[in-house]
Amino acid sequence: MMGSRPMPTRSRKRSPPATRRRALELLASCRDGCTEAIMLAHGFTVEQMVEIIRAGLATAQTERVVARRAHARSCASEDHRGAAEGAGKRN
Repeated sequence: MMGSRPMPTRSRKRSPPATRRRALELLASCRDGCTEAIMLAHGFTVEQMVEIIRAGLATAQTERVVARRAHARSCASEDHRGAAEGAGKRN
């Protein structure tokens, strides 16, 4: 038996994965958030977007835009207030 010292524990928080941080930086740089198409164009997958939304770091909002035909458009924005509902900005 070597000694009865406890094993050191990590008290530091781990940094988020690079892709999550990159997604949040992109959302933060856009005043009104980003559409799903923009996020996809920057190389993010739908699964990655869902992950940051479920983690409460961003919100998703579906908007109906009326032109010649009605269509739905999704947008996500960084949730600066930390609340999961209603904190997203419209695009």
